[in-house]
Amino acid sequence: MTIPPLERIVFIISDGTGITAETFSHSVLSQFESVTFKQVRVPFVDSIEKADAVVQRINRCSADQGVPPIVFTTLVDSEVLARVQLATALFLDMFGAFVEPLEHYLDMKSSHSIGKSHKAVSSTHYRNRIEAINFSLAHDDGQFITGLAQADVILVGVSRCGKTPTSLYLAMQYGVKAANFPLIPEDFERGGLPSTVIPFRSKLFGLTIQPERLSEIRHERRPDSKYSSLEQCRYEVGEAERLMRRDSIPMLSTTTKSIEEISTTVLQEVGLDKHSAY
Repeated sequence: MTIPPLERIVFIISDGTGITAETFSHSVLSQFESVTFKQVRVPFVDSIEKADAVVQRINRCSADQGVPPIVFTTLVDSEVLARVQLATALFLDMFGAFVEPLEHYLDMKSSHSIGKSHKAVSSTHYRNRIEAINFSLAHDDGQFITGLAQADVILVGVSRCGKTPTSLYLAMQYGVKAANFPLIPEDFERGGLPSTVIPFRSKLFGLTIQPERLSEIRHERRPDSKYSSLEQCRYEVGEAERLMRRDSIPMLSTTTKSIEEISTTVLQEVGLDKHSAY
């Protein structure tokens, strides 16, 4: 069987979880929109025996598909890497591309320690992330209003516009305590924001979405209902945007944005991007 010309198998090979390599590969491969990539993540390749097993998998894939697969690696051990590179594939070695130039620039050898990217995170930073996740879960969809003063940001918007996944992503990736509140028809009839979030107006950030896309998303949850109808979605989105403009709440449309893009914009707009000193 010959694989279609615009479809490729991609192996993500790592001596750790493979998350770093997978994230990087997504960014790179997204630049080739006309190609379909099927990814295979192979984590914890930390011995010669495991490397040999990976080589067999890659070679079998190459033979079956009639074209060499693409391999992204973050293997630190040079012997394990050399063994894996015996396979028939296009290799993109992330550490080789970046660590070696840094060694020359810093005039020193790297430690070549497995799992270093995870160990570099301090226990304090880890605890902050766990606390932020617990906070975001407790303050999802306006279900718990106590402690909102501790929130770093409060996301507002109509139901199913992306508030919950954005809140959790901010918590998991950045340790940001993000609460979120739905804007509902009662708020529109009253012509004002929910009373519980008014004292924290400076922390509010609005998410909106195109009514057509919102209707599609809601239809998956409640098909053929008033909740998912295009007319209802147009009404809610229009009223929500009117409220946010009236109260000068910064807002972003999530229609064509990824969670990463939405979260980055929130960090910048609310002033939570504290990593840069310049």
